[in-house]
Amino acid sequence: MNKSNHLAFLNNRSHAIFNQIVTSYLETGTAVGSAKISQTRGGDFSSATIRSIMAELENAGLLYQPHISAGRIPTHAGLRLFVDGLMEMRGELTKEEQLSIDDASQSKGLSVSQVLDNATHALSGLSKCASLVVSPTEELTINHIEFIEIGGHKLLVILVFSNGHVENRLISKPELVPSSALQEATNYMNHYYRGKSILEINAEILQDLDHNSNEIDTLSSQLVARGIAAWSDGEGGNDASLILHGQSNLLADVKTKSDIDQLRNLFDVIELRKQMQELVEEVSSAQRLQIYIGSEHPLFEQTGCSMVLSPYRDIKHNIIGAIGVIGPRHMNYAKIIPMVDYTSEAISRFLE
Repeated sequence: MNKSNHLAFLNNRSHAIFNQIVTSYLETGTAVGSAKISQTRGGDFSSATIRSIMAELENAGLLYQPHISAGRIPTHAGLRLFVDGLMEMRGELTKEEQLSIDDASQSKGLSVSQVLDNATHALSGLSKCASLVVSPTEELTINHIEFIEIGGHKLLVILVFSNGHVENRLISKPELVPSSALQEATNYMNHYYRGKSILEINAEILQDLDHNSNEIDTLSSQLVARGIAAWSDGEGGNDASLILHGQSNLLADVKTKSDIDQLRNLFDVIELRKQMQELVEEVSSAQRLQIYIGSEHPLFEQTGCSMVLSPYRDIKHNIIGAIGVIGPRHMNYAKIIPMVDYTSEAISRFLE
């Protein structure tokens, strides 16, 4: 049954009971029985009526009964229906919550990476879940590049990306390279490639070096080519930059060995940076906040968790990363959706 059919099926009475069950489940993480609903609603529906409606909702695929003596829990389809309704009428944050996010993401004198770290930390504290920032470094533009000699025929190449993320790579030093060549390569890279991504530089660099041969000598040219190759071909060159806070918040929901196994699976997933980068690409394609509920997404199939992820943009309004919250399937979506949305907008304002 698709969403429109679900909505057509739910009359006012069924919709009220359904919302009450999902809301109670999100608050407690446990199955909800008819007695609980009757008590919450002040007895305006009898327990028999509520049980009948719950059975109808179960037949419609919106609820399920974990075991015979238990109440009901929303299915993925039921949670999706409920969450999509929240997306259509976003809740609002309190002034205190807005101020906390603004303070973290608008701090003057901090680097972009520090602001992202602060914003992620604030989001994990407010949401009581884990929070993360993911930025695909291959698509980020470069703010600065530098070549530094460290001895042992090795050079350290430092790249500072537009989101403040810094990465280092070791490359072998060509023979007979003087210190002046390191500075020349640094100056060349910063002059021609600042504001461009690794992908763009890869597409242009060989032709540019040939065209600009009168501006850069052969040894410096070798350094430039090797420096970029360290990100294009080196191990981890296509990884995403990742900031993660609040993992310990997820332990509060652990009750059984199965919960521990799911949490371990979640942390394994988060470390798969290529897959996390693909999530950012999905959010970029959608151009807006996305919600992944449990097994709806292959990444979270074995984790029992959900994710709310929203893109943030640079001064040119290009999506350069995403910030979000990972938590239990029964996380407080009504609060977390506007919280993540507001944080991504605050980061975008900082980057403007």
